[in-house]
Amino acid sequence: MRATTKLRTLFASGRIAVAPGAYDGLSARLVAQAGFPAVYASGGAMARSAGVPDLGLIPMSAIVDRLASIADVVEVPVIADADTGYGNALNAQAAARAFERSGVAAFHLEDQTFPKKCGHYDDKSVVPTGEMVQKLKAVRDALHDPDFIVIARTDALAVEGFNAAIDRASAYLDAGADMIFVEAPTSELEIAEIAKRLPGLKLINMFAGGKTPLIPVRRLEALGYHLVIIPSDTQRAAIKAMQRVLAAIALDGSAASMAADMVSFKEREALVDTAAYLDRGRLYAP
Repeated sequence: MRATTKLRTLFASGRIAVAPGAYDGLSARLVAQAGFPAVYASGGAMARSAGVPDLGLIPMSAIVDRLASIADVVEVPVIADADTGYGNALNAQAAARAFERSGVAAFHLEDQTFPKKCGHYDDKSVVPTGEMVQKLKAVRDALHDPDFIVIARTDALAVEGFNAAIDRASAYLDAGADMIFVEAPTSELEIAEIAKRLPGLKLINMFAGGKTPLIPVRRLEALGYHLVIIPSDTQRAAIKAMQRVLAAIALDGSAASMAADMVSFKEREALVDTAAYLDRGRLYAP
């Protein structure tokens, strides 16, 4: 079954799906091996893994290469972050085709001006509704796989207010989006009202420390959400762990004191399936 079909089947099941964030093949493997039904390939986390902030600084080609490396090593569907489509409607079409070729099953496209900002930064700005509607139509026309899921994200809540964000989301659904993503609601009341007022598939972004309050997954399911993404918590945990091991090395000259908090050499190689790669290589040995 194609990844796109897997994802549509998952959403059709009626059960809410949680997709933790990944930013490379290793983190994606960890998400899949933990039993989650999908991986969220976070654009912000990919940017930060390159040492830069989430301000649209990474070129589309670099993002697509990273997405391909993620999709290549996991069996579960990958949901990608396409930012603003990297420009106008024609740029968004090119991005859509490239993302589809990378092997991801879905992406979200947002209505911020280019270059975008992290959805939980201040001072965002959005394009006119009509411009985003046309961009969504262009993206849909560019895709070949009918099961590919286009997610429309609006950042208008913080810029134009709640009702305007709902109006935009409705227009984006009418334009052909399969799922809607209203970014950065600031209360449980807003979260519930979004689900009540918008039909169809809905995504919500949940992570510790953002502008949106953390709501239990079962409560979100009861409200009518279908997908929860948790973009950056895995990377934030990895950053903290690396800081701790580097501090131990600086103090002791080795990470021996951190042994209990690190996977073993054997566990690391099992994670990336080294034995299977070596076995496959022997099949082609002269």
